[in-house]
Amino acid sequence: MKIYHTLFLVLLFLGCKMNTEKEASQVGSAYRNQVQNPALKKSMERGGLLYSDFCMQCHLANGFGVPGSFPPLANSDWLRDKRTESIHAVKFGQKGKITVNEIPYDGYMAPMGLSDEEVADVMNYVMNSWGNSQKKMVTPQEVKAVEK
Repeated sequence: MKIYHTLFLVLLFLGCKMNTEKEASQVGSAYRNQVQNPALKKSMERGGLLYSDFCMQCHLANGFGVPGSFPPLANSDWLRDKRTESIHAVKFGQKGKITVNEIPYDGYMAPMGLSDEEVADVMNYVMNSWGNSQKKMVTPQEVKAVEK
């Protein structure tokens, strides 16, 4: 009986997670379809693929992260207010204390080994998804200027 109860809870959780990821993907797609700048739109499309490969495991498909472990990217004051620091984190990794949406995090994000163009693409994706929006597109030149 206990195993059936556990199995039910796992399946229920996975069903909810899949719906959340599907909804988040649809919301992201809907926003990308509204983007007027063709260069930004292309960058966000490339960035979405990179996000799936490098970021989604910790920050999740919906950008919500894991409270206490991995900070949210959705509606993130860190992304909005700390543009250079955000680029630095994606380019070189992040360790130490940061505060995102008034919640402290003290973890480690390994450097992903992305090129400056790939960092710009991921930044454009996350900075224009899940309630985030930026007027100025992140460029490879801006990423290159961020030093360790």
